[in-house]
Amino acid sequence: MHPRTLAGLGMAMLAAGIMSAWYLTRDSRAAKPADAHSVAEAPPLVPGLQVEPAGPQDVAVFLEQYNTQYRRLWAAAEGAKFTAESDITDANSTARVEAGRALGDYVGSTEVIDKVRQMRGRPDVTPLQERQLNAAWRLAAHYPAPVGERVRYLISTEAQATDSLYATTWMLKVPGRPERAVTPNGLDEMVAGSRDLKLRQAAWECSKDVGPRLRDLLVDLQGLRNGVAREMGFSSYFGLETDNYGMSADEMMTLMDDLVVGIMPLYQQLHCWTRYELARRYNQPVPDRIPAHWLDNRYGQAWPGIVEDINLDAKLKQVQPSWIVQQAEGFYVSMGFPRLPADFWARSDLYELPPDSPRRKNTHASAWHVDLDQDVRALMSVKPNYEWFSTTHHELGHVYYYLAYSRPEVPPILREGANRAFHEGIGTLVELAAGQVPYLKQAGILAPEAAPDQIRWLLNQALTGPVVFLPFACGTMTHWEYDLYEKDLPRNLYNTRWWEYAAKYQGIVPPSPRGEEWCDPATKTHVIDDPAQYYDYALSEVILHQLHRYICREILHQDVHEANYYGNKAVGDYLDSIMRLGATRDWAQVMREATGEELSSAALLEYYAPLQAWLEQQNAGRVVAF
Repeated sequence: MHPRTLAGLGMAMLAAGIMSAWYLTRDSRAAKPADAHSVAEAPPLVPGLQVEPAGPQDVAVFLEQYNTQYRRLWAAAEGAKFTAESDITDANSTARVEAGRALGDYVGSTEVIDKVRQMRGRPDVTPLQERQLNAAWRLAAHYPAPVGERVRYLISTEAQATDSLYATTWMLKVPGRPERAVTPNGLDEMVAGSRDLKLRQAAWECSKDVGPRLRDLLVDLQGLRNGVAREMGFSSYFGLETDNYGMSADEMMTLMDDLVVGIMPLYQQLHCWTRYELARRYNQPVPDRIPAHWLDNRYGQAWPGIVEDINLDAKLKQVQPSWIVQQAEGFYVSMGFPRLPADFWARSDLYELPPDSPRRKNTHASAWHVDLDQDVRALMSVKPNYEWFSTTHHELGHVYYYLAYSRPEVPPILREGANRAFHEGIGTLVELAAGQVPYLKQAGILAPEAAPDQIRWLLNQALTGPVVFLPFACGTMTHWEYDLYEKDLPRNLYNTRWWEYAAKYQGIVPPSPRGEEWCDPATKTHVIDDPAQYYDYALSEVILHQLHRYICREILHQDVHEANYYGNKAVGDYLDSIMRLGATRDWAQVMREATGEELSSAALLEYYAPLQAWLEQQNAGRVVAF
């Protein structure tokens, strides 16, 4: 689930748009040659920007030079970061830091900051130029030259923390059994479906062992990130990131709270049903809150494996991992998108490493736009199961998004989204479409005669999708990161606050008390390498359900629970019209033009309305609130 962050800069890749733009005309979606900003044709980097005296042309000249240098340095930094995360070594980490510093030194240079400050808001600046200047200002705010050596320390600390998170050897210690090394994926597989609570608790605790080693680095990152953001006039690092939406930190939290309030009646019903179901499964008393190790997901952000009669792994165990990636590509091609560039297959790192591999890599699935043009890649650990089937469809959504807006009309600095959530929204929209029964039958994952019960199908989607996810994303994760940055959360409250929020928003508690000797939030990858942006995922769920409802009503004329995008080029045209604009339009206008509505969770709640009615019947007579 995520667009990758800018190497060493923590800026998420993104994308969005809408069906038309005042200055853009539609063209073919076939792969295009490199545009005028091609890395191969970029002039050598020169010290200083050669900007003409103030006048109508000085902004255009500045932005032309800025985009050229930005793209050249981005490509070097993103390429180095991809190498470092696909092969975690000291040498690769050093190269990543150096490339990240070069990019940071440029986008945050005093000269760039001074020029952008002078030009923003000038009456002769066009709307497209103003959007570029604002994007450049946000980039500069991540690593401004005025804070000097703190910028370099921040970049190296981020790299060190990421390497510490993924290069650690995980040791599983089950009481009474031999200790052994495990991989994160191996640990997940071990607990999936297991009813051995000793094993489950040991596995959960194993996944958190790296936390104490990350605490000091997180303390440094908190101070460094806040320091550089506040140097540029933002309330905190969290406030810097919410500026991507044109919102303050507090405005974003109001939106998060509204989403939690909206989903909570359904979530509490689902939580009640689940804790009774799990208590029966583990032969335990029904708890008020769910012990974290009872769930297959380490953070309780998804609850797979609870609907026992829906098992989509059986057919997939018979296929090669490469089939899953090819099937996902075929989904997009069927809607009229081009096949992926040949270099995607040559440069990506798609499959799980064998347990005895000397190489270590980041196991978190991600998509990469290395040169802001046709060099697109994915870093995954694909295995033949349904989770990776869904994830691969999602990640290729990011890849096709990158390709859609990689064209001359979209300046490199705006090759991202109207807001970051649109990128996630498109990826997860296709993930939702790939989980609809008609497509699963077409792909051979469900038998042609299969007739899944709609309620149990919705129940499984709710447990593994937005109904369970939003209380974590809007509640626990975003509130904790807001406190970390906006409220300068002291280190002696890191773990305490995390579990307070998990109890409040998710109704989840740890297997045993977790004091401040632990640092469980630091084990969540986004806290380390994609910080203060987790609300992107929450908002993407709202956006995708609005887009899905529009597609079903206006294009497919199908029920939202039984839709099939496969082979429908009108759906592809609609999605392309959204993706191809990049960040050239205001996101609220994008939403209105794409759906005819303001941002609203109504479509999401409508999708799950049949399930809520069923859950209320199942929970009759039970105490639902946690």
